[in-house]
Amino acid sequence: MDHTVCHFEIPAEEPKRAAEFYRGLFDWDIRAWDSADNKAEIHMISTVPTDETGRPARPGVNGMILKRQHPQHPFANYISVESVDEYGAKAEALGGQVIMPKTPVPGMGWFLYFKDTEGNILALWQHDPAAA
Repeated sequence: MDHTVCHFEIPAEEPKRAAEFYRGLFDWDIRAWDSADNKAEIHMISTVPTDETGRPARPGVNGMILKRQHPQHPFANYISVESVDEYGAKAEALGGQVIMPKTPVPGMGWFLYFKDTEGNILALWQHDPAAA
């Protein structure tokens, strides 16, 4: 497996305003998450077209804008890995720190946030093979 950036998240005080900004700046296709319980005000970003499963149809990375959860809520790049447990432990063995443990995203996979040795926050993403 290539360990590439597979997703990004942009925290925002006003997600709708941020969506308008990035749509106007880059002409990205940005749409509110189609969910009855969208309290986080999530907007999905397509920087490249997606296939029927929602994955990029050509090289590129898609992401989301979401409501800022706290003042230090970081911009996050997600790195695709085989196991967030394994790579979280590996990050810690190399001097990093897991700051948000393995968290499920039902029907999609799992993520984990870690801080590297320089204080940067990244996320690991493990796709659920049972998901479409």
